[in-house]
Amino acid sequence: MEDDQLTTQPPILDGAEPYRAAGDRRGALILHGFTGCPQSMRPLAAAFATAGYTVELPRLPGHGTTVEDMTQYGWPDWTAAAEQAYAALASRTGSVVVAGLSMGGSLTLYLAAQHPEIAGIVLVNPVVESDDFAPLVDAAKALLAAGEPFIQGVGNDVADPDVTELAYTSMPNACVLSLVDGLTALKEQLATIRQPAPILHSTQDHIVPPSSVKLLTSSLAGPYELAELERSFHVATIDFDQDVINERAVAFADQHMR
Repeated sequence: MEDDQLTTQPPILDGAEPYRAAGDRRGALILHGFTGCPQSMRPLAAAFATAGYTVELPRLPGHGTTVEDMTQYGWPDWTAAAEQAYAALASRTGSVVVAGLSMGGSLTLYLAAQHPEIAGIVLVNPVVESDDFAPLVDAAKALLAAGEPFIQGVGNDVADPDVTELAYTSMPNACVLSLVDGLTALKEQLATIRQPAPILHSTQDHIVPPSSVKLLTSSLAGPYELAELERSFHVATIDFDQDVINERAVAFADQHMR
């Protein structure tokens, strides 16, 4: 019984379930952010589904359950989950676009570097510049050394007072360190990414500094369009600009599908 309890996965939070929709031969893979869950990306996924796309919105390992569950996972697990979701979607479609928010944007870039056949990528407040998080890394290391596994969370940066992101209120320190290590490695791959990309950037983002966008615009090898979101905070996909994001993302995909 004790072994069974150890291997039992915690239940998925209501609203954090993965989402998929059957559609035509056009595929859209949608990826959520760090300590968040599919809830933050469901409007964008639904917009692609309404437009007839075959859609996959996975729940990344350790997300949408408990923050204690998240301690078991890191960047290699999240990239592996993104790879698995992409492979499954690509096997059912003829062409795929990938869209991501925050760390989901990081994973989108990771996939784009590994799979040049991806038709295009949509980046919403992507986190890329690992150097920005040096103070957070120092704090996480100090807390781990003191035996404290968690640090204050970064979820629910939303301007709309009527909307709440379903995200953890704390972050596992080990996961923070793993994410930053992943971002550091990702920076070396940016110059290999040639897919077209709209970069949708909130001018009032309290989580990801604008240096991530600056790094992207100076590094990406493919064409990009930079659009500022003036009414939303970091989790713009469920904020005041979500309709703008949905419309631009679907229109971009329609244009670049092979």
